[in-house]
Amino acid sequence: MRGGAIHAQGAAIRFRCEGYGPGGAAVLMECLTDNRERTVARVRQILQRYGGHIGARGSVDYLFNHVGLLVYPPGTSEERLIQSALEAGAEDVVVSSDGSIEVLADPLEFETVRALLVESGSAPAFAELTERAATPVPLSGDAAVGMLLLLEALVDLDDVQNVYTNAEISDEVLARI
Repeated sequence: MRGGAIHAQGAAIRFRCEGYGPGGAAVLMECLTDNRERTVARVRQILQRYGGHIGARGSVDYLFNHVGLLVYPPGTSEERLIQSALEAGAEDVVVSSDGSIEVLADPLEFETVRALLVESGSAPAFAELTERAATPVPLSGDAAVGMLLLLEALVDLDDVQNVYTNAEISDEVLARI
């Protein structure tokens, strides 16, 4: 013990913050901190800076589904992957406009689905448990730009581990920014 001071490490607190950003799009943040009040204050400040506001517990959580997500790059054999995924117990397979493929699984079945797909020769490029928006909110113009800036600021907070939104921003707007 140096200088007679004892520094106690606070226990980490895991919680979710919920709010709305520009254009009314929902924002869900998973936080890990030793000071909940400080983290909520910082999140509130950032949301307000970009035209949003903090929400009460449960105000946006219901707009998201907890899912297992496996992502495959463009060029993956669509027909073969769809068949293998459904046989493995996946709930859905979504083919994006860029040719990438998302396999969605129940979080409780996620590891089993991933293992069976890898075993069948279809290893995903990326796989995680995540939150997926149930109803996307299309944003354009200033609202889309503000939302992107808001998301960037939230991701930069040390106490914020993950940020999810139901904002849908077109590739055209993304390309301009």
